[in-house]
Amino acid sequence: MKVIKQILIKQVITENSKIKLEKKFKQEKSDLDLECKQLIFEKKKLQKERKSATHKIEQRFQIEIDNRKRKINQIDFKLGQLYQLPLGSEILESKMDSLIEVTTGMNWEKFQNETAIIIKDDIVLRIDNE
Repeated sequence: MKVIKQILIKQVITENSKIKLEKKFKQEKSDLDLECKQLIFEKKKLQKERKSATHKIEQRFQIEIDNRKRKINQIDFKLGQLYQLPLGSEILESKMDSLIEVTTGMNWEKFQNETAIIIKDDIVLRIDNE
């Protein structure tokens, strides 16, 4: 029988990976900032068209803008943490599902342990079955 198991993808921090992560975070931040500006523009446009629902439009758009600003603050925090991380540290990059074959006689305890794939500069370093 095959079952789905979640696997952690961890990255070893190197100079190259720091640079890539910094670029990724800055791009995400830039995209979110652009989305905020676009939402403000759309809000003003809708408020001009529907003067009767100005307050509801303001509330709805402000919720979306606040969500993006919260994400921007999280990215700023991640950037600050990234600058402090020493080379060789492992960080959680993502999680993915994997299809695993479960057979009769298999050690269930071992199966339930966390599995992680450790990568360094886009190359699989090792696979940990803790």
